[in-house]
Amino acid sequence: MPFPYKTLMVQGTTSDAGKSTVVAALCRLLKRQGVRVAPFKPQNMALNSAVTEDGGEIGRAQALQAIAAGVPAHTDMNPILLKPSSDIGAQVIIHGKVRAEMNARDYHQYKTVAMQAVLESHQRLLQQYDCVIVEGAGSPAEINLRDRDIANMGFAEKVDCPVVLVADIDRGGVFAHIVGTLACLSESERQRTIGFVINRFRGDIKLLEPGLDWLEQRTGKPVLAVLPYLHGLFLDAEDAVQPVQAARGAFRVVVPSLPRMSNHTDFDALRAHPDVDLHFVRQGEPIPAADLIILPGSKNTRGDLEWLRAQGWPENIAHHLRYGGKVIGVCGGFQMLGQNVTDPLGMEGKAGASPALGLLDMCTEMRPEKRLVQVKGVCAFDDAQAPVSGYEIHMGVSTGSALAKPAFLIDGRPEGAVSDDGQILGTYLHGLFDTPQAISALLRWAGLHSDKTVDTAALREASLDRIADATQPLLDALISLK
Repeated sequence: MPFPYKTLMVQGTTSDAGKSTVVAALCRLLKRQGVRVAPFKPQNMALNSAVTEDGGEIGRAQALQAIAAGVPAHTDMNPILLKPSSDIGAQVIIHGKVRAEMNARDYHQYKTVAMQAVLESHQRLLQQYDCVIVEGAGSPAEINLRDRDIANMGFAEKVDCPVVLVADIDRGGVFAHIVGTLACLSESERQRTIGFVINRFRGDIKLLEPGLDWLEQRTGKPVLAVLPYLHGLFLDAEDAVQPVQAARGAFRVVVPSLPRMSNHTDFDALRAHPDVDLHFVRQGEPIPAADLIILPGSKNTRGDLEWLRAQGWPENIAHHLRYGGKVIGVCGGFQMLGQNVTDPLGMEGKAGASPALGLLDMCTEMRPEKRLVQVKGVCAFDDAQAPVSGYEIHMGVSTGSALAKPAFLIDGRPEGAVSDDGQILGTYLHGLFDTPQAISALLRWAGLHSDKTVDTAALREASLDRIADATQPLLDALISLK
């Protein structure tokens, strides 16, 4: 029986209820059936993003869902992306391009314009694909955000699509979450909610069944599926840093968990490596000894530099280098390694200049044009010139003598820098660890000589198939409803 919905929306009772995973699973299941399916998220607030083939920027989760669907990621799949640069402000990206820096109040007024961009993208996807699976944002029960809503029920009402509500049983209170969410909706919104998914269940389903019966009687709506808690998945996180991995390998990698850290998915391959123990160090935590320190990307490089100083990182890095340790800076982390960072137009908050860590002879200036490009090349620091691929997302332009000794050659052009003593490597390249040959070369450079490799693409595909297999009951239930 064919899939009966042109547009189906998956919303959650809370953030991190599993919306992204359910959408990815449905996309993979429909792809298996030969359905041309596209993922869609009207509005996403996240610091993990991806570069699309059409040269724009979308949320990382939608790029993952596009992989699940077997289609190229496109800016129409996430027409509005908000990248927070402070507690009250964010960079507003529309159709993959930076539109403005806005505070929360200004953006709220701007939502009527943003909704038009959302509807245009949705309509284009409907013209190209058999169906569109939509992911909501946060929860539809956030009363303070319901006015001019474009991310949840506001969108569903506008395009008149059915909604599936996902709740996470692992965090507790699942029945209250579902019943309470419905109580906060309007009558028309309750009517378009066609059923529930209880996610991350572990235990004896027989013990859950009385609660399921009560829920269906109380709401008059079916529990479409109870999905299991799956361990060991390798899937790109939308935003939140995942819990620290259990210590496995002897090679210790330490990453400061910057307040505005972006694209921490860069380190997923390292976390999956059996010889690596990667640890994110949060505010106030002691900085452990390490073989390799990596400074990650940042949405507010100058602000995060201040945070590093307050946490004692410059002194720690100096000590680490003095005793032969290695340091890698990625994107914003690369900029931090230089002499200073200037932002004359206030592209990442307040205009001004800040001294950097002074480890590389280069300076960085923030400019309005954001570089968004997928790239391929080779590791210039590696004698075998291992292949590397990834993407660039940055507004800073770096200049200085340090760039004369590049870390990579991208389409023949020099990129990044390696210090004269070979202890420091900096690059604008996100995803630099995702290529099996590149991660091996980078770890060799850092001091780990291992015959083990990590293939992130294969791990991702296997995980998508696992969540799809587990989500088959939901697809069956959705088809049977019609």
